[in-house]
Amino acid sequence: MAAKPISMSIVKQILKLQQDGKGIKFISRTLSISKNTVKSYLQKIQSGQYDPQDLMSLEEPVLEGKLHAGHKAYSDSRWAYLSSKLDYFTVELNRTGVTRHLLWQEYIASCGEQAYSYSQFCFHLQQHVKASKPSAVLLHQCGDKLFIDFAGKPLYYVNQATGEQIACQVFVACLPYSGYSFALPVASQSLDDFISALQRCLQFLGGVPASLVPDNLKAAVTKADPYEPTINAALLDFANHYNTAVIPARVRKPKDKALVESQVKMFYTHVYAKLRNHTFFSLYELTQAVLEKVRLFNQIRMQKKDYTREEKFLAEEKQQLQPLPAQAFEIIYQREYKVADNNHIYLTKDKHYYSVPFIHIGQKVKVLYTKHIVSIYCSGNKVAEHIRSYAPGKYTTVPGHLSSQHQHYRQRSKEYYINRANTISKLLGEFVEQLFTQKRHEEQLYNSCNGLFNLQRKTPTEQFEKALQIAMAHAQFTYAFVHNLIINKQTDMDSDPLPIRSLPKHENLRGKDYYAQQLKLELPFKSNQK
Repeated sequence: MAAKPISMSIVKQILKLQQDGKGIKFISRTLSISKNTVKSYLQKIQSGQYDPQDLMSLEEPVLEGKLHAGHKAYSDSRWAYLSSKLDYFTVELNRTGVTRHLLWQEYIASCGEQAYSYSQFCFHLQQHVKASKPSAVLLHQCGDKLFIDFAGKPLYYVNQATGEQIACQVFVACLPYSGYSFALPVASQSLDDFISALQRCLQFLGGVPASLVPDNLKAAVTKADPYEPTINAALLDFANHYNTAVIPARVRKPKDKALVESQVKMFYTHVYAKLRNHTFFSLYELTQAVLEKVRLFNQIRMQKKDYTREEKFLAEEKQQLQPLPAQAFEIIYQREYKVADNNHIYLTKDKHYYSVPFIHIGQKVKVLYTKHIVSIYCSGNKVAEHIRSYAPGKYTTVPGHLSSQHQHYRQRSKEYYINRANTISKLLGEFVEQLFTQKRHEEQLYNSCNGLFNLQRKTPTEQFEKALQIAMAHAQFTYAFVHNLIINKQTDMDSDPLPIRSLPKHENLRGKDYYAQQLKLELPFKSNQK
């Protein structure tokens, strides 16, 4: 094992005493170092032909550089050849199936016996790989960014009814300037839970940073790309609502968000570990416990700092955050549908139908819906808005969206037809009112009324009124009777066209006496059978 180099201040003392004519033994005894050490330094100075006066005027690091030129391994003749191949080996390591051992075998084959051993080869290669990927120091501005991620390990609560352990994902966020942190257990990493946790995080901070830096999770980024990732539309709406920007971290670049990664590790110690022996029976209980541990974590004095995360946040960063908007954010989902022939769109999320003005039948419309409202746009204009319904297979219809024909059909009722008939004539109103006293299906009566209104439009008023009078006189409140009177022109006759006549008497008629006699004859026959 090589001896540790002595201080350059001692080396300067050696030079000073040697110039004063002192011998090696005296120098060794005076400076409490070995004679061999004194000899080796004096030999280095002589072999290097250095002027002792010049060496004594140098700064200690410069002097050390002259007397200790570096490790002998790097002056070895083998090093010159290996160093020329290190860039190539570094690139090859990224290729599929290429290992250090394979590269070492290729290296030996190319330079023969004068080669480094496998361990030395790996050491030099590793040093080169590290040197080729230096880490930059990230300087964070106050109130500029909020790092967002999910912890890799879940927390649990117990379902009291079944005894089942329910896993919860843990949302984690951190302000890099102050280190102020937030954590919240949620049911899943779905978009709804992610947006809800992010919204609660901003409420916890009491303000909005200039930008959000999420990891490339599916709830935040729909398509990962190192330069221009496609951000989820709901997250963009959230950012616009809070007047902030979304700048996702690069794919497979954990150093971009190293602080939140380290916070997750610290949460494992300060939150997970401290709750490991606690049992929770609801997500609410688990959430309250986590928030309490996070509060205590922010109040712990940081290593090598004379303040806590909370103190720095309150003193410097909180006032730099933008104010929260007055209204809370609601996720807006977007869909595009074609208006069906019945002037409704089908919202597949809820399996529910919503009406659109009939003039847009066949056109493509954009549907924006939140938890409570469904808005429909066509060519950039809002054409309909409904309260969201979660009833599957049902219709939400605004009467004004229907055509006049369909509105008429939906408005049909006994009162509707009576009122409409009265607006035409008092006699027709009386006739229709009597028509609805019949024991027939209401839909049939509606059709009869429509037929009467159609007949009234095509028939002279005097003729139509007379036909109604005849029908009412004979208590025949049907469309067919009135229609036949008009078609057969029986309204033109002066006398009563339909006199009330009784049936003629003849021998084929059977009265009540006949049927009473028949009943008496049948009774003895039935009793004998019993």
